[in-house]
Amino acid sequence: MPNFFTDNKDIVFQFENLNLRQVVDIREHGYAEAQTYNYAPKNYEDAVDNFRKVLEICGDLAGNQIAPNAAAVDEEGSHLHDGRVVYAKGIQYALEQLTKAELMGVTLPRRFGGLNFPTTIYSMMIEIVSRADASLMNLFGLQDIGETINKFGDEDQRAEFLPLLASGEATGAMVLTEPDAGSDLQAVKLHAFQDEKGQWFLRGVKRFITNGGGRVLLVLARSEAGTKDGRGLSMFACYGDNSVVVRRIENKLGIHGSPTCELQFNDTPAQLIGKRKFGLIKYVMDLMNGARLGVSAQALGIAQAAYEEALSYAKAREQFGKPIIDIPAVTNIMMDMRVNLEANRSLLYATGQWVDTRDTLDERVEHLKAEGRSFAEEQEKLKEATRISGLLTPMTKYVLTESSNKITYDALQVHGGTGYMKEFQIERMTRDARITNIYEGTSQLQIVAATGGVYNDILASFFLEWGRKEYHGNLQRLATTMKEIRRIFLVSLKYINDKDDKVFHEVAAKDMVEMYAVLFTGYLLLDEAEKSPRKVFIANRFIVNGLAQAHRNAEAIRSELFADLLYANEVLI
Repeated sequence: MPNFFTDNKDIVFQFENLNLRQVVDIREHGYAEAQTYNYAPKNYEDAVDNFRKVLEICGDLAGNQIAPNAAAVDEEGSHLHDGRVVYAKGIQYALEQLTKAELMGVTLPRRFGGLNFPTTIYSMMIEIVSRADASLMNLFGLQDIGETINKFGDEDQRAEFLPLLASGEATGAMVLTEPDAGSDLQAVKLHAFQDEKGQWFLRGVKRFITNGGGRVLLVLARSEAGTKDGRGLSMFACYGDNSVVVRRIENKLGIHGSPTCELQFNDTPAQLIGKRKFGLIKYVMDLMNGARLGVSAQALGIAQAAYEEALSYAKAREQFGKPIIDIPAVTNIMMDMRVNLEANRSLLYATGQWVDTRDTLDERVEHLKAEGRSFAEEQEKLKEATRISGLLTPMTKYVLTESSNKITYDALQVHGGTGYMKEFQIERMTRDARITNIYEGTSQLQIVAATGGVYNDILASFFLEWGRKEYHGNLQRLATTMKEIRRIFLVSLKYINDKDDKVFHEVAAKDMVEMYAVLFTGYLLLDEAEKSPRKVFIANRFIVNGLAQAHRNAEAIRSELFADLLYANEVLI
């Protein structure tokens, strides 16, 4: 009986080496809720034990209840019946199982039926569920909608919407994009207006809405008449009632179990979340950062599933009198897949911990303000955590989703011609992976979002500290290699800054973001290798490859191989 948590040694390693004490201490407010809720932890160790038990439950459901139905879900897909979305049978069953296990409000407060878990643990659950069925993640992983209402809504709105989401009675949808406003959300036109009593209503069309048939909809709409930019947008919550028409379900390449819908709002009653005009500039940015972390975990789960399929096939398939895993060209592919998986997992959960640190420090600062106490020290820590999480979140999505596409591509290659057939799971996984580096912000937009932090070298103090550290045995050689990668980055950064050319900065951004990701991840792996002999091989192969990649990226910048982009308008006509 597979358990997608306990059978994955690396995710167990990551869990056992998390440092969430400060985060959990703040979230639990002195562990006072243990007196009210019998499942609330009494101390940090008790909280960690709770996390492990829930991850084991999630892993069991994923391996034994969800994964066996994934192929059937992909074949059936979602469909419309009498204007309402009907999920595939396997999705309905999975949601029932997750609801019974009380896993539909992981990060929400206990008073609304949630578990009050940190984002990092929730991300682990998303990875596990996505390994079983990537399309299910798009329903399970939309719990950020509840988080947004919890953060920015009022107490009445929390009491109205959060119990529905936490209990599994309702699923939600993040309703942002429109036919003419995809990544450019400033162009949103859907109209929000008030009647004489102050009641808000929504009118217009939204497109490419994941789980558009959900009951609780979080909608970005233009509340300020006459505006055309992001300052005229506000956030609203409403129900997917009869005034919301599902005009179609998109016929997609992959993730068929997740309905992607076009919605028409016909004077739909709605509630303003937070303040007017803050919809895009504050609330959507917070929501999108959570979604980006979720998609990163989804991409990692798909990649893990693809690796498992390829490994099993490579051991069983014989050619030339031996299993194909013993053919060096195949062995090399499998090793690269494994190294990238574990490197990606290290990056994801390091990012998750910074996001948790930011969110809990923000909560702590607000409490101290309300109590009239000094909060200067916490405010400084919050600023640092905000800067770092603001860099790591888009960088992680870029790295993990691009890597997931490469890993599923290679896993299909290991299968040969059979992998191209629908009878094999890898065909579905390859299609499912393709969306991850597109939705919630394409890879190109993630590079743009990460560029400022990279060019400002905001992790410099961490790299300096790592560079001073003495590592044991052969790891010291790898530490020297990491210092060389750092030197290459700094030389490249100086070359770009000396040019003082905004366009050149933009076209060099991809290479610089990739180098920075290698630096950060390489040092994470180096520290992990000191804790576990199993990690030495992973760190060695990643860092050696990382040096080669840094040389390639730096050479592309210095030789200006992409200089022809400056003349694209003259060429692409």
